Amino acid sequence: MYKRPVYASISARLEEPRRFIQVLVGPRQTGKTTLARQVIEGAGFGSHYATADEPALKDLTWIEQQWEIARMMARSGGKAQRVLLVLDEIQKIPGWSEVVKRLWDEDSAGGVDVVVMILGSSALLPREGLTESLAGRFEVIRVNHWSFAEMRDAFDWDLETYLFYGGYPGAAGLIEDGDRWATYVRDSLIETTMSRDILLMTRVDKPALLRRLFELGCNYSGQVLSYQKMLGQLHDAGNTTTLAHYLDLLESAGLVAGVQKYSGAAVRRRASSPKLQVMNTALMTATSGLAFRDVREDPQFWGRLVESAVGASLANGLAGTGAGLFYWSSRNREVDFVVAGRGALVAIEVKSGRRKSTLPGLGAFATKFRVTRKLLVGGGGLGLEEFLEIPAPAWL
Repeated sequence: MYKRPVYASISARLEEPRRFIQVLVGPRQTGKTTLARQVIEGAGFGSHYATADEPALKDLTWIEQQWEIARMMARSGGKAQRVLLVLDEIQKIPGWSEVVKRLWDEDSAGGVDVVVMILGSSALLPREGLTESLAGRFEVIRVNHWSFAEMRDAFDWDLETYLFYGGYPGAAGLIEDGDRWATYVRDSLIETTMSRDILLMTRVDKPALLRRLFELGCNYSGQVLSYQKMLGQLHDAGNTTTLAHYLDLLESAGLVAGVQKYSGAAVRRRASSPKLQVMNTALMTATSGLAFRDVREDPQFWGRLVESAVGASLANGLAGTGAGLFYWSSRNREVDFVVAGRGALVAIEVKSGRRKSTLPGLGAFATKFRVTRKLLVGGGGLGLEEFLEIPAPAWL
């Protein structure tokens, strides 16, 4: 079975002295549970796996019961030993973090060698529990959408297949039937993420607006839209603050991000019109109603798909690194993507073949800011396939 590169990092951490609770977070269907089971199989010590995603109602007592099973395994045979406890979908139990904190602290004081891995379907998990109760006790491992290199190595996909069908490994076996694949992505991935990972975990006063904003993000991925223009497109009497908040929620769930304009000043960046960016190109194609052939023969759509693949690769690859992803525009000149972090500033222009209303702006950007690297993807520059094979942090 294919093992993602992050597998080695997870396994190595669990071999270290017991320091932190390991927390795997990321979008649905990116392989968190599979990774956990692979780690269990490869571990040289006992383990116990339990999920709160089963039909039966779970409560705080359930967490204590699973923890006690791991403790009994650690003490079996009259000899202390290490045990891995994996708790999947734990965010579905209200108040889970306080119980985990108490049990973890009890084991730390008692010298019980139970190492804990928590899995959550959304990056909302740290906001809702970890940062409030488990400060200093956890380490986050982000499991992002699959990259082109991963889908190629696991499923032998070529570049065009990846651009259209994106990075959902669970849907890879359905691509021979395009309608079935699109239905699976819409019903099992998008709708489940919306209803179970966002609406059930955080307050959303206008769920219909959230859904329409997601659709807008898919339809306009790669384009800059002001919040006022978004409101006009959505035909809603909401406000820009609500839209900005909902974009944050969609990004946290691995669906759509609002990339901010780079200005060198954080306050001005936040006030800018965002560039909509899907986190997985499958979201664009599955919601478009178009077949692979239709999209491939549409230069405008295909160009947006290429640009969105570059943006998704950067957004996913930079998550958790401390680096930021931006765009830049001034007087009808635009830089498609700007990566800032680790003392570096990288300007990226994508030649996709799509007709744009703005002109390339690498030169203008470089005269205004101290650029570390200027990068052209496609159109005689670095090939798209080569770019997508390189991890995003390598550009810094």
